[in-house]
Amino acid sequence: MHKILLSLTTLLISLASCNAGANTDSAANNNPTSEMESNNTTAPDTSSAMVDIKTSLGDIRILLYGETPKHRDNFIKLVESDFYNGTLFHRVINKFMIQAGDPDSKGAAPGKMLGAGGPGYQIDAEIVYPKYFHKRGALAAARQGDQVNPERKSSGSQFYIVTGDVVNDSAIKQMEQHLNMQQQQQIFNQLVMKHRDQIMVMQQNQDNAGLQALQQQLIKETEAEAAKNPLKLTPEQIEAYTSVGGTPHLDNQYTVFGEIVSGMDVVAKIEKVKTDQADRPTEDVKIISMEIVK
Repeated sequence: MHKILLSLTTLLISLASCNAGANTDSAANNNPTSEMESNNTTAPDTSSAMVDIKTSLGDIRILLYGETPKHRDNFIKLVESDFYNGTLFHRVINKFMIQAGDPDSKGAAPGKMLGAGGPGYQIDAEIVYPKYFHKRGALAAARQGDQVNPERKSSGSQFYIVTGDVVNDSAIKQMEQHLNMQQQQQIFNQLVMKHRDQIMVMQQNQDNAGLQALQQQLIKETEAEAAKNPLKLTPEQIEAYTSVGGTPHLDNQYTVFGEIVSGMDVVAKIEKVKTDQADRPTEDVKIISMEIVK
């Protein structure tokens, strides 16, 4: 437990510097879901949707889940505005995932670093776990890391398709341990934020003994809270990961909002292309167009 926890001061310094630095992706008035949520008094729409993606290596059809409506509606909005047309699969890692959705990738020069672009907003996390997980063919939203994004908000446009690899029973046990470590870290981070002001005062007063005592207290609270709900992979997860594969270490961390219906052979072609040191394909793999299936 102690090995995975940042110190209180290190964690707060990281969060404070990131929060003060920029909010370019998460301004509330730019979030496309904010106005819709405030005015919506009807029952939520949980219908799914289909999207066809035409790429330079073939066609892919995806299903957008109804249980992640913010991501579904945002994706549909971007598709209908031709946002993705001309963008690249800018990050490709064999037996892991293929990533796209950076508007800066349109017409990008060879070798240009990509992956920081977006529409100027983020989407609230909709992590429906364990129902939706990182099996091969899952569609999920990219995001910034927990230290700068503790609420795990998704990128407004970048997404990835899981490829991954098949795992054995021993790996399944290791994954469950990893999931529980992630859960403990998340609980600890949340407790730290609740005590933020107290910690800042202690830090200013150089009260190292007080900081150490509080850290030990929060570790005990973390362990007690995590013990109430230990994480185990479901039979559906185990079946998927030991047969078709996936990336289980990402489970419960990112919003999975859809899956591939057809075209996994195209995804397999993309994941095997030659890439540079930044995981960008040396020959562009382009999204030519996307279309909502009526």
